[in-house]
Amino acid sequence: MSYRLGLTGGIGMGKSTAAQMFRDLGHPVWDADAAVHRLYAPGGAAVAPVAAAFPGVLREGGIDRAALREALAADPSGFARLEAIVHPLVAEDRAGFIAAHKDAPIVVLDIPLLFEGGSQRQMDGVAVVSAPAEVQRARVLARPGMTEADFRMILSRQMPDAEKRKRANFLIPSDTLDGARAAIMDICARIMAERPHA
Repeated sequence: MSYRLGLTGGIGMGKSTAAQMFRDLGHPVWDADAAVHRLYAPGGAAVAPVAAAFPGVLREGGIDRAALREALAADPSGFARLEAIVHPLVAEDRAGFIAAHKDAPIVVLDIPLLFEGGSQRQMDGVAVVSAPAEVQRARVLARPGMTEADFRMILSRQMPDAEKRKRANFLIPSDTLDGARAAIMDICARIMAERPHA
C-alpha cells in the first residue's frame, strides 16, 4: 500500500515546481488541475454537465475555462454547482491513479484546495509548499494576464498560508530551489524510514 502524500500550497507558492521535484525522485504525482483539464477537454466526462449548468461555456466540444471564470465572477453562487459536478469526477480520477500506482512506496497527490475541499482526510500526510507573502505576490503578478483583482479573488478562496502550515505534517520552503529540493528529499527519506518493510 502506497503512502498517500497530499501536496498543497497557495497560488504562486511553487507547488508545481515541488511536484516536479517529487517526479524527478521517481515518485508518481497525480495533479488535480491536470485531471480537471482532462475532464473539461473534448470528450471529457465534465463537458456535458458543466455546459448544461453554465450556458455559453462550451467551445469546440470542450469547456472554455476563461468563459467559465467569467460566468463564476458574474455569479459566485455557481461555485457550489460547479463543485457538485466536478468533485466526484476528480475523486474518481484520483482513485484510479492511486490504484494504478499501488506498488509505489509514495504517491504524491497535488491538490491546490486540499484543505478547503477536505481531501486531507484521505491522505497519510500533507506537505505544504510555502514562501513569504511578498515572494508569492511577485510570482503571481508576473503571470501573463494576471491582475491584482484576480489575485485577490483567488486568495479569498484559499485558506491562509499560516493556517495551511499549521495543519501540515511537512513544510517545503520554496523561496529557493535548493531549499525546496532539500526539504523534499528529507520528507521522502522520513516517509521511507517509517514504512513497514515487506
